[in-house]
Amino acid sequence: MNFNELSISDEVKRGLADRGFGEMFPIQEQAIPPMLDGKNIIGQAKTGTGKTAAFGVPMIEVLDWEDGRVQGLVLAPTRELAVQIAEDITSYGKYTPLRVLTVYGGVSIERQINELRRGVHIVVGTPGRIMDHMRRGTLELRGVKAIVLDEADRMLDMGFVDDIEWILRRTPKEKQSSLWSATIDDRTQRLAGRYIPNAEMISVSKDEIAVETIDQRYMLIAGHEKFDTLTRLIEYMDIDRALIFCRRRTTVDRLTGMLKRERFDAEAIHGQLSQARREQVLRDFREAKLTFMVATEVAARGLDIVDVPFIINYDIPDDPFMYFHRIGRTARAGKSGVAVTFVTYEQSDELERIEALTGTPIKKMSLPPSFLF
Repeated sequence: MNFNELSISDEVKRGLADRGFGEMFPIQEQAIPPMLDGKNIIGQAKTGTGKTAAFGVPMIEVLDWEDGRVQGLVLAPTRELAVQIAEDITSYGKYTPLRVLTVYGGVSIERQINELRRGVHIVVGTPGRIMDHMRRGTLELRGVKAIVLDEADRMLDMGFVDDIEWILRRTPKEKQSSLWSATIDDRTQRLAGRYIPNAEMISVSKDEIAVETIDQRYMLIAGHEKFDTLTRLIEYMDIDRALIFCRRRTTVDRLTGMLKRERFDAEAIHGQLSQARREQVLRDFREAKLTFMVATEVAARGLDIVDVPFIINYDIPDDPFMYFHRIGRTARAGKSGVAVTFVTYEQSDELERIEALTGTPIKKMSLPPSFLF
């Protein structure tokens, strides 16, 4: 099914066309028509399957441009994800009067208050800062027509359940609601059962980014060979854009400095940087103005970046499950990708655990001995 076949405004169709959206992904085809009909949805889907458009397009369609109140609310677990969602929704509605505001902690609240006073249609934010605005009286939800809980499992993992319920209890009873989660467990089911009545269940577990679509490789090397191997790999595979993961923040900073000294275009991203700096690095990488982004494990969950051709695990992850979050940054939304993991001789057991979890072969690779610098 194509987006042009949907019963949506021509302005939104133009915005989607500008983004290159033509044929719908499975999650969009399953979710958008019932949501346009006003139905509540519980969607099982990971980031990267196209779910932002699945909830963002119907949300824009319910807006009344004459109503100056906040009419749409999206709750997200991290600042980075909230920013990405807001940017995406803004792009879908670029030919409409749509005003979207992102609210999160760690930055001045005054600018957000000023934007709210000027009037916005959709607020995307983290639960804590949304509650802060509501308590101050700067965010009023009586006009909300649609609410989205994105990555609900992660919000529950982060302890936001009480905050989410506090917010939901202060929204109108009559509204459209949707919950999106990579896993639908007892916690998400309880939350949905309490606040999302008569919901249709949509699952795209077969269609979400599968590790089978990623060319997975590993290199068995000594610890002291890592940096030399990385620079040789970049040249050998002609890598012009990559996300490089390290276990520790100190390694991220050290590796970024070493890459810069070798005249590689690299920047670091981790929790110790200012929010403004993190957003700048992320924006530059998304817009392909930056070649290499070096990130910590923690950042793997919060980053929403489409079309990263290469993932390099400079350090094998501490937690085998984190491997999925790291390599899931590539092969997004129908794209292909390559993931290369550096494994030291002492870490062979850790690699075996990862292979057992993925159920797919991770191919051993090496660089030609004659490939010298």
